[in-house]
Amino acid sequence: MKTFSLLFAVIQVMVFQAFSQAPSKGVLKAPQVKIADGMLEGRIEASGVRSFKGIPFAQPPLAELRWKDPQPVKKWTGILKADHFGPNAMQKPVFGDMNFRSAGMSEDCLYLNVWTPAKSGKEKLPVLVYFYGGGYVAGDGSEARYDGEAISKKGIVALTVNYRLGVFGFMAHPELSKESAHQSSGNYALLDQHAALKWVKANIAAFGGDPDKITIAGESAGSISVSAQMASPLSKGLIAGAIGESGAMIKPTLAPISLAEAEKNGTAFTATANVKTLAELRAIPAATLLDLAAKPGAFQTAATVDGYFLPKLPAEIFAAGEQAKVPLLAGWNSAEVPYQVVMGMDALTPENYHHKVKQLYGEQAEEALKLYPGNTAAQVLKSATDLSSDRFIVYSTWKWMDLQHKTGGQPVYGYIFGKTKPEMTEEMKNSVPGLAGGFTKGKEAKPESQAPVSEGAPHAFEIEYAMGNLATNKVYAWKAEDFKVSELMLEYFANFVKTGNPNGKGLPAWDAIREKEASYMHINVSSGQQKEQHRDRYLFLDKEYNK
Repeated sequence: MKTFSLLFAVIQVMVFQAFSQAPSKGVLKAPQVKIADGMLEGRIEASGVRSFKGIPFAQPPLAELRWKDPQPVKKWTGILKADHFGPNAMQKPVFGDMNFRSAGMSEDCLYLNVWTPAKSGKEKLPVLVYFYGGGYVAGDGSEARYDGEAISKKGIVALTVNYRLGVFGFMAHPELSKESAHQSSGNYALLDQHAALKWVKANIAAFGGDPDKITIAGESAGSISVSAQMASPLSKGLIAGAIGESGAMIKPTLAPISLAEAEKNGTAFTATANVKTLAELRAIPAATLLDLAAKPGAFQTAATVDGYFLPKLPAEIFAAGEQAKVPLLAGWNSAEVPYQVVMGMDALTPENYHHKVKQLYGEQAEEALKLYPGNTAAQVLKSATDLSSDRFIVYSTWKWMDLQHKTGGQPVYGYIFGKTKPEMTEEMKNSVPGLAGGFTKGKEAKPESQAPVSEGAPHAFEIEYAMGNLATNKVYAWKAEDFKVSELMLEYFANFVKTGNPNGKGLPAWDAIREKEASYMHINVSSGQQKEQHRDRYLFLDKEYNK
């Protein structure tokens, strides 16, 4: 009997061994891994990569935990099935290019997903943690364009992380600050990301990852988040590298506001919700709260200089050299937003364009027109696109890179992604492509009546290329050249995650930015390094935004 008990105990250990893959009737056993909170069971993808989806990294932020710092997960017994994505955060359907694979929408949304090529917990592979974009009001870690399987096949443990959005992620209020241990409120979305990084530090070794080699990455609001995590004294010690795709938390791009202003906004929102106490506000159903916050002017989504996560503005932190001093790879797309952001519905004439520039810059309009000239319709199309894009997100990304180069003490690699959209698939032929991969489909779509299109790569269009996920996007008829560009960009990103340097065998040489000779990698059908061409534009905007 004792022999049987001993044998049974040995079998139990073997069954629960992390990354168990013993074949049963020709089928690989679902991989299991033990982390600090309990046992997980994931799945083996067709590529051989092991995935673990829907892992809770904090308690559900419900009821009394709404508008509180993320709290540690409660340990579980038994095996948690981690073979499907958790719920996505509360949000409205804002962007047409977002397609979730989540379990639905819920305030209970603090889950992350892991893809690992490791077959044991001893491999110490580099780690990539990716934050999704969506303006802090939309997005989810289940989006196929962020899927970590392709980059995981390059020898990297990849993660996507959910965080609270909108009013759930950025609500500040005097009473919330009063009840807080650090006397501040707001920034819950950023604190969710920080909690996820702490989870990765504590648990990633079980998935074969190296807790001392964590690179954070993101696009748009995700990139802005990367800059914020680098700036925060809470997170800067948790990361070894950073990748930013279009955006930094620097004016005018989702710049933080003061705690006093944020609390004032929260107080005004509470009044519009027709409640008087925090208890009443927390009792409002999540869907109702989302509807209230979505009304025009009801709630401003913005990070807060709260004295805790952000002791001061990120630009000031970077200027003082108080940020994470790690290698940075960052850049933007060649046509982030269309010319209409500056021109509105006005015709592309020099007269209309000059008028718009004078409205924007007054006495500095003449200088602006030298940098963004518009003397012909074609020139207006190009310059209005450039000015719109620079004002939207290019300048803030450039400023982040410039500051990190000056004070970070580590290499900074800059890129400009320029691959234009291919044609749509036959199924989508009657649709009109829009911003960031969104589209209008059906009878209302009239391509022949559309205004001129800004040439270049629009905002968010590089994501599938960078993460190796073109095949997940069924809108476009991808060509061999698209897959070639994707393999190049994926290889650069993977090399950077591994070594802090994107260069590798067979790739065009990519130099780090130098003081007197900044160069950028232009990623396109023909990729190559080019010297910085528009620093004068960014210095002009720098003066405007720092008056």
